[in-house]
Amino acid sequence: MPKSKPLKQFSDHATSFENNAYAYPVVSRRSGGISLGVNLNPDKTCNFDCIYCQVDRHVPAAVQKVDEQILLKELEGLLTAYRSGTLFEHPKFHDLPEKWRGLNSIAFAGDGEPTSYRRFPEIIQAVIQLKQAAGLPDVPLILISNATLFEREAVRQGLQLITDDAGEIWAKLDAGTQDYYQQIDRTVVSLDKVLKNITELARQTPVIIQSLFMNINGQAPAFEEIDAYCQRLNEIINAGGKIKLVQIYTVARMPAEACVTSLGNHEVDQIAETVREKTGLQVESYYGN
Repeated sequence: MPKSKPLKQFSDHATSFENNAYAYPVVSRRSGGISLGVNLNPDKTCNFDCIYCQVDRHVPAAVQKVDEQILLKELEGLLTAYRSGTLFEHPKFHDLPEKWRGLNSIAFAGDGEPTSYRRFPEIIQAVIQLKQAAGLPDVPLILISNATLFEREAVRQGLQLITDDAGEIWAKLDAGTQDYYQQIDRTVVSLDKVLKNITELARQTPVIIQSLFMNINGQAPAFEEIDAYCQRLNEIINAGGKIKLVQIYTVARMPAEACVTSLGNHEVDQIAETVREKTGLQVESYYGN
């Protein structure tokens, strides 16, 4: 089946919008429409330093901390703009096809690891109340996380609030071996800890696994690495974890390192098919630009 031409908006996931410091709209391939991003890390602090990250850490952060009142006011403004239709008068969205115009999520993502925010459960609760007050109670919350801090009590509380509100946890898993994981994600947190945290959460609620694969100096991931990745997924399942979906995607925006380039569509599909065959899980593919 031929691949549809990617929307130009897919390559624009800037965490800034107009004069906003924290809340921003994007067109999300994986949400399937408009997603309102909430940036809890405007200072660009993260415990990962991924080679494919789109955040430009060479430029100093304009905002160093979160002002929750301003954040909520910005998000309320975007919800109002969506409901009134004025969001689609903006040059970024005015030519967006109708099928992509649904508000499909409010996503905690941004310029770092959102669960590191010190008032994580409090801001989750405030956003839930805000979307309810805006008359949009069914818009799901999505947490996009590297799963490194799930064992913290405050984070557990926030995760519970999201799942109780019928939201989703998208947990990053970019590798099957420690060596490849370290090459990609560049962190002091071990792959074993990430896998343990994902497994423990998946025992309680279904999770979505988000995995980005890429060329590094022109080389796609080795078969042995993809095989090990599938083994890690099977270990989560065999330990009682529930995986709702695996998202296999590749680079669609400017990465941190010049050695990183996008896989071809067929390469993404090959990885996705391997995951289906070896795990039996539902898998979706997302392509580069």
